[in-house]
Amino acid sequence: MKEKGFSPEIRSVEIYDTTLRDGAQSHDVSFSVEDKLRIVLKLDDLGVHCIEGGWPGANPKDTEFFRTARKLKLDNARIAAFGATHHPAKTPESDKIFQELLMSEAPVVTVFGKSWDLHVTDALGINLEKNLEIIRRSIEYLKQRVDRVIYDAEHFFDGYKNNPEYTMRALAAAAEGGADIIVLCDTNGGTLPDEVSVMTARVNSMFSISLGIHAHNDSECAVANSLAAVEHGAVQVQGTVNGLGERCGNANLISLIPDLVLKKGYSCIPEGNLVYLKDVSRFVSEMANHTHFKRQPFVGDSAFAHKGGIHVSAILKNSATYEHIRPEQVGNSQKVLLSDQAGKSNVLWKARDFGVELSENSPQLKEIVSKLKYLENEGYDYGAAEASFELVMRRSLGQHVTHFELIEYHVVSGKRRDGSMTSEATVRMTVGGREEHTAATGDGPVNALDNAMRKALYETYPVLQDVKLVDYKVRVLSTGEGTTARVRVLIESSNGSEKWNTIGVSENIIEASWQALSDSVEYRLLLEERDFLQKSTRSIHSYV
Repeated sequence: MKEKGFSPEIRSVEIYDTTLRDGAQSHDVSFSVEDKLRIVLKLDDLGVHCIEGGWPGANPKDTEFFRTARKLKLDNARIAAFGATHHPAKTPESDKIFQELLMSEAPVVTVFGKSWDLHVTDALGINLEKNLEIIRRSIEYLKQRVDRVIYDAEHFFDGYKNNPEYTMRALAAAAEGGADIIVLCDTNGGTLPDEVSVMTARVNSMFSISLGIHAHNDSECAVANSLAAVEHGAVQVQGTVNGLGERCGNANLISLIPDLVLKKGYSCIPEGNLVYLKDVSRFVSEMANHTHFKRQPFVGDSAFAHKGGIHVSAILKNSATYEHIRPEQVGNSQKVLLSDQAGKSNVLWKARDFGVELSENSPQLKEIVSKLKYLENEGYDYGAAEASFELVMRRSLGQHVTHFELIEYHVVSGKRRDGSMTSEATVRMTVGGREEHTAATGDGPVNALDNAMRKALYETYPVLQDVKLVDYKVRVLSTGEGTTARVRVLIESSNGSEKWNTIGVSENIIEASWQALSDSVEYRLLLEERDFLQKSTRSIHSYV
């Protein structure tokens, strides 16, 4: 061991991503080989230094990944293969699983070994000296054959608390074997930041070798622990995108990276690449088949969303009043939400977003705020249905004329003898000065109603044929009992290039659906009118 003090001049931190290995061990995640390859390319574009691809030989999927990943042309990252030190009853040469690490042809190999004496005696069932020899021989063997060897000191912090002398000897064995970096692992995730600080500083003062940190989130401290380790000498942080991982997950790189760069002044990914963070986060959520966590720091849809009127009033003057960074720095954007807590500032902000002329002194502003609060109290949630709120605003200002008027609708659902379901809807409405009376069937009552309404509108408004229903959600509101409770229907629609959300609320699910469907159609026609006006304006400017 060599005495070494922490050098505050070290301002660069290596990012080691283990989404494809530790992250893939989440109980609700299963990446295909193609998923993993696509994630590698995204992480490489972000600028991470090392991407742990999996455990070659552990399963066919990981073996296939390494075979395919060799062909990838990466600009920033190097692929790492992960595995354990060799089996106690074998040598590095005779251990087939250990040999798979070399067969992967990965330029970086990461192996974990036992640093906690409890695991040596109870899990491996060998004596303490034998374990030290396994660590030393495994790393020495690999270091002679691959470019870079990383040693993950499994259960380091728990081991240090139990038997610090032996845990430090385990690190010394890895250093003697020639490891390029020793990673201190909080494998059980139960260590707190103050403990990480003390123990990392102790190791850093005794070893000249570079240190890393691998933190799990079982105590909700993985990011804090990683930052504490860096502050006391660690030059590599291991983690996963969105904090995926076993049990409660790993340190979330999507939070760690901006913390390191924007809060602490470290360099860890190429300058300017922070703007890709939200894109990478959402992409991995999609590959994992997860809904993106809207309250995730930095990149969540709610991370810079403001609801309270006082907050909105303040950020209109200076966004720093309620935002710790500029959202654009991490690829996010500021949002103002509409609710019964909204004030004039919220409505004025939305009017600006919608391109609606509305001044603070406008007599209609108070009316719109009052109407918003009344409707929110009735169960409408315009924060999730801004298209419907724009229609509310424009109607209040006399800027939107309804394109059709409902006379009546009827919906019938039934079940046939063979067990199949049937739904039929009829709609009578006034369209373009004439009455339309149509009928249509559908997969369900709402689909049948939608089909009948469109059938009545297509001749007058053929543009509606490009509207597709993307998502349909129903929520029972706690404003009644049993089947008399109100329901809220949220519909997401698209014309292929834009998406919009509309809402309906009623004790009757069909009526709530009708409100949301009719708003969706009205909004599509509003988009068409807006597009027409923009084209006309461009044509006039061109002519002039």
